[in-house]
Amino acid sequence: PLMLYILGVVVIGAMALMAATLLFPPMPAIAIHLATEPGAAPLDVEMLFGIAFWTLLTLVGSAYPVQQPRGSQQAVAIAPIMASIFLGGPAVGGWVAAIGTTEGRELRGRIPWYGTLANHAGLVIPAVFAGVVRESLAGLAAGPLADFISAMLAATAFLLLNLALASTLLGLRTGQSVRDVLVGDTRGIAGNMAALAPLAWLMSVVYAVQWWATALFAIPLYSTRMAYQRFVEMRDMFTQTIGALAEAVDKRDPFTAKHSHRVKEIAVDIGRVMRVTDAELEALEWGGLLHDVGKIGVPDNVLLKQERLNKEERMIMNAHPVLGAEIIAPVTKLAPELPIIRHHHEWYNGSGYPDRLIGDEIPKLARILHVADAFEAMTAARPYRMTPLTTEQALGELRKYAGIQFDPVVVDAFVRTHHVEGVPDPGRTVTPRPIPLIGQTANRTTSSAGAASAIGSDASHGS
Repeated sequence: PLMLYILGVVVIGAMALMAATLLFPPMPAIAIHLATEPGAAPLDVEMLFGIAFWTLLTLVGSAYPVQQPRGSQQAVAIAPIMASIFLGGPAVGGWVAAIGTTEGRELRGRIPWYGTLANHAGLVIPAVFAGVVRESLAGLAAGPLADFISAMLAATAFLLLNLALASTLLGLRTGQSVRDVLVGDTRGIAGNMAALAPLAWLMSVVYAVQWWATALFAIPLYSTRMAYQRFVEMRDMFTQTIGALAEAVDKRDPFTAKHSHRVKEIAVDIGRVMRVTDAELEALEWGGLLHDVGKIGVPDNVLLKQERLNKEERMIMNAHPVLGAEIIAPVTKLAPELPIIRHHHEWYNGSGYPDRLIGDEIPKLARILHVADAFEAMTAARPYRMTPLTTEQALGELRKYAGIQFDPVVVDAFVRTHHVEGVPDPGRTVTPRPIPLIGQTANRTTSSAGAASAIGSDASHGS
């Protein structure tokens, strides 16, 4: 599918560029009047200089792309490309996009030749299409306002088509969904990308008055590029800080080293199977890392005890979800993770803790993390169970307690992840027991220690 897509995009891009060159000759507005006397130089030469000028600006803008979280590359080169479309038409925009987006990593051979062709075609097609949109709207009305509106509509067409083509290519290459790539890589920088459209129009207006003054726009373009970079750096730093905090918590107990990281990976994989949104995947990622942060407040004599906990010690241990939520609450950026941290030990039948929620009362992401947390705990050594369960045994326990401790839908999603690939599935999905109405206490008074001990998730020390 990837090679077929690349072939199709490259062929369409080449045909679009050839058709635009034949049907839409460059518009005079792109010309640079180098001579003092108007008409002293041939118009074709002046237009060629203009095309070269915008190609050079695009080359500079393409030289320093910023890699986004999902893997796409964002560069401010789209601004001079759009400006060349506004001034010269579809053919000029297409050629500027084709030549001006050449990057150093392409010249150094770090990208396969077919990848290079696909990347360029992914810009040529939107440039030509945007140019046609601009041309079709040019004669409808006159004046600066009409010119601006037609430019913004053309820029919108360019940006949307470019994002769609690039996200599809990256999704096919990496196995991610196109929606995840599109949302994940544009959510934080969408405003900056949209701001490049009116900036490109302003560049074209200044160019028409005095072409060399366009160089002054290097400052806002550089600022936009730095905003891209800062967004990525801040997100990476935030994630690394959360990871370091989670590792510090895990290292208090030698048996839980890397536990939070493994839980995060399992939970995110379940979330992908369940097709949760990109924002929910991020919440699972950070919530998975921080779900046990409340154990910072659990004394060592309880956390590291190798015998079964008594009633008082169990109460101290069971308070860690509430304490974790209290620790994270002041961090407004982590507000979506609070329900995960607080409720990841709630049971589907209402006998969990801290709030004894039942069924769908439990936040969906907390139900996902509960399954991930239990599976990781069962398949790892613990002081109260030095011999881990096999993957098949752990899966059997998840099936056994589906509808009691775990959401059966989440368990069904988990068995479709690679974590149990090739493992015989007992398939014993339990029909959820009748869930009492709010106020009834039949299941809410049931002790959670017995069944939890059976699956090894939280009977003695917590996962």
